[in-house]
This record gives sequence, C-alpha cells and structure tokens, in this order.
Amino acid sequence: MNLGFNYSYMYYDSSYIFVFIAFVLTLIASGYMKLVYSRYAKVAARSSYTPAEVASIILKENGINDVMLGEVSGELTDHYIPSKNVLNLSDSTRMSRSIAAYGVAAHEVGHALQDAQNFAPLSLSIKIAPMVSMASNIAVPIIFISLILGYMQLFNIGIMAFSLTLGYQLITLPVEFDASNRAIRELRRLNLLDEEELAGVKKVLFAAAMTYVAAAASTLLQILRFVSLSRSRRD
Repeated sequence: MNLGFNYSYMYYDSSYIFVFIAFVLTLIASGYMKLVYSRYAKVAARSSYTPAEVASIILKENGINDVMLGEVSGELTDHYIPSKNVLNLSDSTRMSRSIAAYGVAAHEVGHALQDAQNFAPLSLSIKIAPMVSMASNIAVPIIFISLILGYMQLFNIGIMAFSLTLGYQLITLPVEFDASNRAIRELRRLNLLDEEELAGVKKVLFAAAMTYVAAAASTLLQILRFVSLSRSRRD
C-alpha cells in the first residue's frame, strides 16, 4: 500500500487552477468594461459633434491630414491601421453621440498621433506583430506534442514561442494607456468635453485598458499552466 502523495497528480490537477484564474480575470475585466461602457453610452455629450467629427477635429488640430476615417461593423470594434493610415469607427461609435463614443473615437485618434510621432512602443509592436502572430499559431501545438512525446527541448521552444505573445501584450499596455491619455488631453484642450464629461470618459478608457491587463495576466497564467503540466510529465 502506498501512503505517499502522488505529486504528479497534484501538478497536473493544479494546472487547472491557472485556467480558472485566467477565465475569472478575463470575465471580470470584460464584464466591467461592458458595465462602464453601457452606463456612459447613455450619457449624451453636450457638444453637437458626432464622434467622427471629433476624430477629424483632433486630427486636423494636430496637423494630421493623411489619415482616412472609415467604418467597421460591430460594437467596440474601432481600430487604427498604421500601415494604411486608416481609422475605422464601429457602428456603436459612429451612431452614438455619447461621451463613451467620444472617448472611443478620441482613443483611436490617440493611436494615429502615436504613429505620426513615431511613439516607440507602437513602432515596436508593429514591427514584431507578424512574428508574434506566427509564433502564437504554432506555440500551443508544439507544447502539447512535446508533452505527449516527452521531448522537453521541443517543449522549451514552444514555451519561448508562446512567451512572445506575452511580450507583445506587455508592449501593448503602454501603447493603450498612452493613447487614452492623449485622448483625454485632446478632448480637454479642444474643449470638446467639459471636466464632468471627461471624468466619465476616463472611466470608460480605464475599463477598456483593464481588458488588456487581464489578457496579459491570462497569458502568463497559461504559461504557468504549461510549466505545471511539464513538471507533472517529468515526475
């Protein structure tokens, strides 16, 4: 009779703790974002401008004339494409005159301002994006194959590839926070929103930033899960 602990089982079982924590973090961040956004999406801005006009004004006042405003379907799918100098506003932003929509539009303009000023973290994220995308696609298959076959050298390669995703997410954090800071600064400087309205925009942009923080934390926890699985295979 073996009365000792089965450490292999403990390591394997504990790996699901990382998955659970990652899931909870993502759920909380996503839920918080939706809650805050829905609240301020109901608060109409006192200004008569549309979010697209707000974006145009900020761009023009900063001497940026080569960025095109486009449209994209969906809710909160707004994004800036540096390679094309295109700023796409989603349906939920374009069709609203809420302070939340103003904040989202201004945030995306913040990325255009970063691009125009060669903001280092943004430039770096653009350069490594193709490599990170390729690495993230092959990382998980490599990790699971190595665990099944017991090839730890291959496992280490998989972990390194997966870690590139975490690195990219960490680089993205200052990009997102800086874009939000630029958005607040420009909305204030150009008197597009008053201080009371800006307080609401800050909450919306902070909630959005937390989704990026949660994503990075989830990736880190996933890496820890793979390491835990690896230890269970070795023991």
